Amino acid sequence: MEIEITTNEQYEQETSSGKVLVDFYAVWCGPCQMLSPIVKEIAEEHPELKVLKVDVDKVGAPAAKLNVYSIPTLVLYQDGKIINTSTGYRPKESLLAFLGY
Repeated sequence: MEIEITTNEQYEQETSSGKVLVDFYAVWCGPCQMLSPIVKEIAEEHPELKVLKVDVDKVGAPAAKLNVYSIPTLVLYQDGKIINTSTGYRPKESLLAFLGY
């Protein structure tokens, strides 16, 4: 399941526990549009993984805090701590490896 983040407070709450993948994107970003269906498919296949979508044009504070300068950027959290990051498009197999699957 994907969760669209609308506030900085929601972001902090949702990333605090469990395995969480954050997808920083923008609607005008071509590589983001290519990556989005892959992220959605993985979210559906792995219900234990919480997937957050952050539109950097609408909710910029989390991206600014993490120094996200390029999109798409993926950030993987485990129990509130960042364990991996990735920038740019990735095919599904590469994204699964990034996630540890």
